[in-house]
Amino acid sequence: MDKGKDEVGRFLNVITGCDTGDGNVCNGSIHNKQIANSDERDALGRPGTSYNGYTARMPVSKDAPYYNMAHPRRGIAIIFNHEIFEYGSLKPRSGTMEDANKLQACLKNLDFDVFMYKDLKKDDIEKIIEDASKMDHSNHDCILVVTLTHGEADIVYAKDKPYKTQSLWSTFTADKCPTLAGKPKMFFFQACQGDNLDPGVDLHRDANRTETDGERHESYRIPTHADFLIVYSTANGFFSWRNTTKGSWFIQALCEELSENAFKLDLMTLLTFVSRKVATEFESNVPGNIQMHGQKQIPCIISQLTRLIKFQKSKFLPGPSNFV
Repeated sequence: MDKGKDEVGRFLNVITGCDTGDGNVCNGSIHNKQIANSDERDALGRPGTSYNGYTARMPVSKDAPYYNMAHPRRGIAIIFNHEIFEYGSLKPRSGTMEDANKLQACLKNLDFDVFMYKDLKKDDIEKIIEDASKMDHSNHDCILVVTLTHGEADIVYAKDKPYKTQSLWSTFTADKCPTLAGKPKMFFFQACQGDNLDPGVDLHRDANRTETDGERHESYRIPTHADFLIVYSTANGFFSWRNTTKGSWFIQALCEELSENAFKLDLMTLLTFVSRKVATEFESNVPGNIQMHGQKQIPCIISQLTRLIKFQKSKFLPGPSNFV
């Protein structure tokens, strides 16, 4: 077995349609992979609490300001990319391949083992998420999942049916996925959250305004839902805009910031700049439809993080090219 792949998971099943980024696509069968059990002792060498055969260990001290991003591997990034649908009258998402390819390149540059799936059905998505949550992530910094699709408020669409966004992260809570306990779990959604429009408001300068130039390592408990970051491309209830040739506004801005600043800024600061870029540099161009023309958008960031995320430059072994 290739040693460069030995930490992908205890038993990880991969569904047909996985694009690994090197021109290979899973051949349609389900592959199994096994690694040794995780060490069931905490960071101080004491017996830890075991969940489903794994132990929730302390990745950093209680008062550490940053997450530990110096594990042997960055972790896996899963991209669910949806272009063609069988459900209802959902239209094809032209331009989504631009988003997916840019994301894949950015995440590989950040040392993620990236696995991209195209036009999967709901059951296949659920299987991939379930298997990923059962992996041994002991040697990983984090996990990241991106969904590119149509959506409504708290709902996104698979190829064949809708499902709740919560179902993508609910299996990664600290009690269900202990090897990611205390580590960042990041979920990004490029999808509409409703059909409201945001025409924006013009801001004018106020002429009357005057302008001026020793760590401790005791064990600690965390909530099961700590350390999640959930980012939506738009505010709840609103449209999310996508250019049919360049891709979506949000993913364009996200990839640009990741490419330029991922190793310079912590992720929350970077996402703030993504929000600013989406809010100020984009507006819809539909001159034939006065209602849709000149509309604006603002991403929505929901943070349950307890520390700052700061990516370190590459120190890692090459990632696996496939889940085999």
